[in-house]
Amino acid sequence: MAHATVLLNEAVEALQVKADGIYVDGTFGRGGHSRLILEKLGARGRLIALDKDPAAVAAGRAISDERFRLEHSGFEHMGAALGRLGIDRVDGVLLDLGVSSPQLDDEQRGFSFRFDAPLDMRMDTSRGETAAEWLAAAEEGELAEVIRDYGEERFARQIARAIVAARQEREILTTKQLSDIVAQCVHTREPGKNPATRTFQAVRIYINRELEELESVLPQCVDHLKAGGRMAVISFHSLEDRMVKRFMREMAEGDKLPKGVPIRAAEVPQGKVRVVGKPIRASEAEVAANPRARSAVLRIAERLGG
Repeated sequence: MAHATVLLNEAVEALQVKADGIYVDGTFGRGGHSRLILEKLGARGRLIALDKDPAAVAAGRAISDERFRLEHSGFEHMGAALGRLGIDRVDGVLLDLGVSSPQLDDEQRGFSFRFDAPLDMRMDTSRGETAAEWLAAAEEGELAEVIRDYGEERFARQIARAIVAARQEREILTTKQLSDIVAQCVHTREPGKNPATRTFQAVRIYINRELEELESVLPQCVDHLKAGGRMAVISFHSLEDRMVKRFMREMAEGDKLPKGVPIRAAEVPQGKVRVVGKPIRASEAEVAANPRARSAVLRIAERLGG
């Protein structure tokens, strides 16, 4: 499947791009959002893009534009990347979470059970533990916890037990091996959904520390936004969407005081952001053209002054 940027226009419109503004695309991917932001920027505008995937960084070299800078870095290091460039505040930050179509469709990356391929699953293939290495060493309790918590899989214990039993017979090195093991344990699943879907999601999230990195970057987004600057976050599964929703709500409410504290209205702690509108989902037309957009949720927040 050719790469199609999800919620392309909606996400970039959410940023309200200023011609001379400075923006961060925290998840470059194949550059769909970045290219549209660059179209809206003037000669003095700047765009800093980040991506931990070496293949994405290589694809980004096709953009020859002095206003554009692409860093091989995960977005959890956004503050440090901006610091190296001498930038303190920006006008907008965009995060497009999850795994991209090129990653899913490259069978050698091991993200998908559609291929019989090496169990890698790393977004940054230049470092870190592969899925196969983790599956070979993790204890049964850890396997069950990860599959349950990150995959929201109700058969997590059975799957973990089966993985431990299978690896005693032979190493689990391929996506097909893992998929077959899971299929023996999951006897009910939503129509059209592969039994291994939730387990593959869980292992991928764990290997790439996706939730920890999201938790790290969200406060950085707020801290580096100028007053009136916006953050736009596209989530693809309930775990990360709940995290984004909760974070934005807490940032909008501000610090909570104990009940009954005598304080003037002007002294009540104010939130750092305001939540902009309701969550945005892909249109029926976009989902029909790109089924992977079905689960996408876009949330927007704007930095308040002060």
